[in-house]
Amino acid sequence: MTESPGGRARRVWRDASLSAVVAGAVAVVVSFAGPLTLVVQAAHAGGLDESHTSSWIWAIAVGSGVTGLVLSLRHRVPVVAAWSTPGAALLVTQLDRMPYATAIGAYLAAAALTVLVGVTGWFDALMRRIPAAVVSAVLAGILLRFGLDAFRALEDAPAVAGVMLAGYVVLQRVAPRYAIAAPLAAAVAVAAATGTLSPGGVHLSLATPVFTVPSWPGEALVSLTLPLFLVTMSAQNAPGVGALREAGYAVPSGPLVRDTGVASAVFAPFGAHALNLGAITAAICAGPDAHEDRDRRYVAGLSCGVLYIAVGLFGATVAGLFAALPPALISVAAGVALLGALGGSLSAAFAEARDRTAVLAAFLTTASGLTLLGLGAAFWGLVFGMICWAVSRKTKRNTDSAEEPVRRE
Repeated sequence: MTESPGGRARRVWRDASLSAVVAGAVAVVVSFAGPLTLVVQAAHAGGLDESHTSSWIWAIAVGSGVTGLVLSLRHRVPVVAAWSTPGAALLVTQLDRMPYATAIGAYLAAAALTVLVGVTGWFDALMRRIPAAVVSAVLAGILLRFGLDAFRALEDAPAVAGVMLAGYVVLQRVAPRYAIAAPLAAAVAVAAATGTLSPGGVHLSLATPVFTVPSWPGEALVSLTLPLFLVTMSAQNAPGVGALREAGYAVPSGPLVRDTGVASAVFAPFGAHALNLGAITAAICAGPDAHEDRDRRYVAGLSCGVLYIAVGLFGATVAGLFAALPPALISVAAGVALLGALGGSLSAAFAEARDRTAVLAAFLTTASGLTLLGLGAAFWGLVFGMICWAVSRKTKRNTDSAEEPVRRE
């Protein structure tokens, strides 16, 4: 029997918790703290005016919010949608080489490939062939930088970072549900007391979406569509599904990928280059800090979705709010929120001694941040990790065969 809207609302209200709402808020902070900078850089590289740049921010924020909100409600899982960060980095180098309408056409083509992969089940088949230890290693490599940045923040803002880190350690022991919310509030208070908040540039302003008629991408099918599709699949959707499964959720990856592709197609004409499953943000919302009861963590996905939409509607205002926070506070908040997920990923990755070489290759490649052939570190982490895994397994089989006693007739 299908649950009525009223019954669904009552269930959400019953399952809601401060820790889950805060986890969703932290996920939004993480999403906009760094990745938004890449979008702005790409917009500048492409010569976009303020209205098209604002529309781009509107499209990725509202698109991510609506997608995450719908999928979290449908599956009762903290599904967090986001925009492709490596895709935005790719656009920094590509958007100045083609008309904007051609780039929009390339976005739509990449979205169509994403829908195809999700509908046909090829993504599921691909995920079954990627060793879980390698996926965990790639996710750990992605998360490592945030953990390191949290402790590096002690150098720039010892008071703000120290309060956040110390509060997290103490409250993890005595009140884990508030181990992020309370230290975050305390860190903001310390930042205000020390004069490092800069609220002067915050103004209330609504974003206006601008529709761009797409052009056939032509050569951009190779130069932009294919790389955008590959980096989004490997660096975002694969670790995103991995983060949810690592948290104990048996998610249907094919339909999730399909739905992000549909959302990408809907919002592409307004500037969204690619919407996908979040990896880092999913780790925040799906982790035990969101709620000790796994079945109630989907509220973190709802919280994240609602706040994403608010960011999109009031893009300029929220951008000003994020700009008002000291960078050290954002770094330490993101790092602290991901410590549990990082520890879990490392534990799962190194569980089997025989996979250690493959795991190290995947982990170190991803953590290195290298870019080869226009493809990012997470993609190459998966590639190198799987190659090492295949070689080690083949070597092990050959060794076992050689050690078998010769059967005498």
